[in-house]
Order: sequence, then C-alpha cells, then structure tokens
Amino acid sequence: MEILGLSALAALTIMLTLGFDFVNGFHDSANSIATIVATKVLSPVYAVGMAAVFNFAGIVIGKEVAKTIGKGIIDTSLILEYGVIMVFCAVMGAIIWDLITWWFGIPTSSSHALVGGLIGAGGAVAFIDAIVWSGTLKTTVFIVISPIAGLIAAFLITIGVMRLARRVARVVVNKWFRKLQIASSAFYSFTHGTNDAQKGMGIIALVLLIESGTGPSAELIVPLWVMVACHAAISLGTFLGGWRIVKTMASRITKLDPYQGFSAETGAAVMLFFTARLGIPVSTTHTISGAIMGVGATRRLSAVRWGVGRKIVIAWILTIPASATIAGCIFLGALWLGF
Repeated sequence: MEILGLSALAALTIMLTLGFDFVNGFHDSANSIATIVATKVLSPVYAVGMAAVFNFAGIVIGKEVAKTIGKGIIDTSLILEYGVIMVFCAVMGAIIWDLITWWFGIPTSSSHALVGGLIGAGGAVAFIDAIVWSGTLKTTVFIVISPIAGLIAAFLITIGVMRLARRVARVVVNKWFRKLQIASSAFYSFTHGTNDAQKGMGIIALVLLIESGTGPSAELIVPLWVMVACHAAISLGTFLGGWRIVKTMASRITKLDPYQGFSAETGAAVMLFFTARLGIPVSTTHTISGAIMGVGATRRLSAVRWGVGRKIVIAWILTIPASATIAGCIFLGALWLGF
C-alpha cells in the first residue's frame, strides 16, 4: 500500500514524527514561557501564543541540526538495510519517554530522547558499530556544556544588568525590563523553534532518503514542506502547552524579577542560536534550566532550589539510555513479529 508515493509505514512514520514535534512543543512549552510567566510580565495565555508564533518563525534558520540528526547519529547504511521500521521504532521510543516525563512533570530533553531512540534502534542490531561517533559525541558532550553555558551566560548578563542599574530604583528597573523581557522571550522562543523543529525535519528527511532508494552516500535533502510541517507541529504543541512542567520551571527552581527573566532568556537564546548554526542538537530544556539557575545564583547560592535542579539533572542523565532501551525493545519486538 502506498500513500502519495510513500509506503504505508513511511507515511505513518512521518505522521508519527510530526506527532513527536507536537509532543515536543507540548512538553517544552514551559521552556518558552516559564520566565515570562514567573515574572508576571505576560499571562500564560498570551505568553503561550507569542511562543507559538516565534517557534514557527524559527523556520528561517538553516538545516544544520536536521543534517546531524538525519545522518550524524546512526550509520545510514544500517538504516537503509533495515528500512523505515528502524526510524519508526526510534521515534516511538522518544515519544514514550517524553510522555512518561511529561506525566510526572519532569522537564527532560525531547532532543536527547530522539537521539536515544536512534541509538537504541540501531544498537539493537549492530551495538556500538551502529553509532556515528562524531555526531553522537558532539551531542552528548553538550548535555554537560549547554546547561553550564546557559548558567554562566545568564549569570554574567544578570551581573552586568545589576551593575548598570545599581543607582536606579528597583521599581524603575523592573518597569524597563518588563518590556525588554517580551523581546527576550520572543528571541528565546525563536531559537527554541529552530533547534527543536529541526530534529523532526532530520527524521522525515531520513525517511524520504530511505524511500528514494538511493545509497547511504546520497545527500540528505530537507524539502520546504517538511520544514513548514515540523515548525507548524511544534508551534501547535507549544500553544496547547504542558502546564505540569510550567510549575517546575517557573517557580520551583528560583523566583525571578523581570530583569532576571530577561537575563535568563537572553543567555539561553544566544547559546541556542550558535549551537543551531553549528549543527549541534542541544537540549533547550537543559539550557534554559541552567540559565534560570545562573540568574538565581547572583542573589546567593541558597536562592536556587538545588534539590529540584538535582532531580532534573538525574532525569537528563537517564533520558538517552531510557529512550534507547524503549526504542531498542520496540525494534526487537518488531523484528520478532516479522516486520
């Protein structure tokens, strides 16, 4: 059976990937709106609407992250050998882990869940030989680097703002930054969209590459309709939002004033912009969490609820192995059933 020239499984995998992008936006909505809601600059409804619009606007940035996901994590020749079923199982593993963490209100990384899914599905048949180490190591190293870089960037920006405004009344500073924070939140949502939508773009482009019947050395092409579909899916997910995680991100890590929210969003957004240009699939959740902690640390270390942060870090560490295990089990089950 074919659907628009694609096998039924390929069409299903594309729809599932768009579902993953929707879940990604739903799961990560808190990342985009946490600080602006915490500082009461915008109500959750307006904040989510703005985040959804700028998530979609991220389409104008390149496709480097999509290329890393499509051909930089798992050996393409292995994927071509086993076909679309391997990609299907990888996406299923990521979605299941995302839904588990969403249910428990844990802000983990959808990006690393997808990477874990790919590693698990590939590793189920070829173990470590399935892994493209250059792309995988680049991704895993930034599990550590992205939250630390977000923390440092936000800490330095906050210190800079505090020094510049040290002779200005607090109420005036907050008035200025209530307006500036709208811009910083929009910038963060823009970079969030361009990072996370590209992961789905990479998966769909990989499915299209498999369906084309060309060899593993063929170029990974991301059509315009794929870009639009992935950004639309993640924007819709963001708009409908995951309010369980908003509570953790917006209030349980640290309390924020508008200038601190501006600093956290700006620090995280700058980090995400550069990693997107470099083709590194980092976690937007890791980055904004680190940035919020960095802002809180400018008051005093005790201002950050490190216990909450510790639980989040544990979930980050578990994400790749957990989603890999789920995807690997699904793939082995599919092979056993004769798919």
